[in-house]
Amino acid sequence: MTETDARRLADTIRETAFAAHRFLRHGQNEKVYENSLRNRLRKLGLKIDQQHPINVFDEDGSLLGEFFADLLVDGEFIIELKAVRALNDDHTAQVLGYLRASRLEHGMLVNFGAPKIEVRKYILRNED
Repeated sequence: MTETDARRLADTIRETAFAAHRFLRHGQNEKVYENSLRNRLRKLGLKIDQQHPINVFDEDGSLLGEFFADLLVDGEFIIELKAVRALNDDHTAQVLGYLRASRLEHGMLVNFGAPKIEVRKYILRNED
């Protein structure tokens, strides 16, 4: 994914999340927001995998476990959703861990739980 494509996709996700938050406001549970964002992004023609499993491997290639990305957009962009009062460092670490494990570069953390939606975009260059 080029940087231009990633920026364009991030803008689309951000605008779509804002629209969902305007409609639903804060106070719903995380799954409601996840379903809303999935539905709205699919309507825009994007490929969305919900609760997509991503394996985590050790240095020697041994499978250590897996996590489930809330949404995976076009197979290249992870979205982690929260419905909490405020984001904290653990939420950021979670998204960065997902990017490292998946070897994807682009991710976003979206918090629907506050009166004002919070969106953070992350880029993690996977250098060997």
